[in-house]
Amino acid sequence: MKVSDIMTARVVAAPQDATVTQVARRMRDECVGSVIITTPEGTLAGIVTDRQITHTCIADGLDPNSVLVREIMFSDFVPLEPEMDLLTAIRLQQEVAMRRIPVVENGIPVGIVSVSDIALFAKELIDCVLVEGEVRVLRRGAKK
Repeated sequence: MKVSDIMTARVVAAPQDATVTQVARRMRDECVGSVIITTPEGTLAGIVTDRQITHTCIADGLDPNSVLVREIMFSDFVPLEPEMDLLTAIRLQQEVAMRRIPVVENGIPVGIVSVSDIALFAKELIDCVLVEGEVRVLRRGAKK
């Protein structure tokens, strides 16, 4: 399986010169917990999460109306690619301890993989294994 099989293809993005308040409003309006931050060319610059806003701006008493997201965004990570092996991506996500990692194609954000996406995939995988196990038990019973 590939990253593209489980990623959320909906990209909520904001420019790096947006204020923290503007990005927080965007999160609220779009019902998301993170916004991908882009350069003027539309390439990935970083990501800002609701937790970052709370911990690096509000908790420190900074003015969210004057702080730009590029000042608080997280950019020290390797983005995922749609064709990347899913297991490799999950391991990478664990290594960097990020709950959400942008997915890029040629530097342009095309999606995001969150811990929720991985959990949903894991649940579906477990459900498939359980159903397959039940089918095998029924087949064995029918042969007797």
